[in-house]
Amino acid sequence: VLRAIQLTEDDVPIDLVLHTPGGLVLASLQIARALAAHPARVTVFVPHYAMSGGTLLALAADEIVLSPHAVLGPVDPQLGQTAAASVLRAVERKPVERVDDQTLILADQARMAIDQVRGAVVELLEPKLGREAAERVADQLATGTTTHDYPLTAAEAKALGLPVSTEMPEPLVRLMGLFAQPVRRQPSVEYIPLPRSRGGDA
Repeated sequence: VLRAIQLTEDDVPIDLVLHTPGGLVLASLQIARALAAHPARVTVFVPHYAMSGGTLLALAADEIVLSPHAVLGPVDPQLGQTAAASVLRAVERKPVERVDDQTLILADQARMAIDQVRGAVVELLEPKLGREAAERVADQLATGTTTHDYPLTAAEAKALGLPVSTEMPEPLVRLMGLFAQPVRRQPSVEYIPLPRSRGGDA
C-alpha cells in the first residue's frame, strides 16, 4: 500500500476502500502518514466497517465516506488482549505497594502507548480541524473512553467534527459483493452478496 501511494502522482487523487477490523499501529500509522502527505485529495470509502487501525487510516483522509450503517471505531492501544487504558485504571485504584512490578511495568508501557497514539491522531487531524478540535477527537478516540470495539456511527463521527459523508457510490457497494467472505472463528460483519426476497429467492 505504501508503494502504491508513493507511486501516485502528486496531482492524482487517491480513493481508498477500507474494510478492516484493524491491525498493528506501526503499519497503520505508516500508511496514514503517507496518505496525509499526499498533495492531492484523499477520499476513504467505508462500506461496512474500518475499526482501530482502519480508523487511523480514515483520519488521514480529506473525506470519509460511510455507508448509512457503516462504522469507524476507537483507536486506543491494546496490550495483548487488554486495553491500555484499563491497565492504567486498574493500577490507579490500588495503593502502589499492592501492585506487583510486572503490572507497574505494563502500566508504564500503557501510558506511553496511549500518549503515542493520541499524539498521532492530533498529528493527522490538526491540519484539517485545528489543534483544539484535533485534541478533542484524540481524547475521545485514543484514550479508552469506550470499549475498543465500540461502533462509531457516521452521525457520531460528524459530531466529533470529522469530515464525514454518507453519499456512498453505488458501484462501490456492488464491488464489495464480488469478494468471497472468509470463514471466521470470531463473529464479524458478513456480506450477503445477492439480494434476498421474502420467499427466500435471490
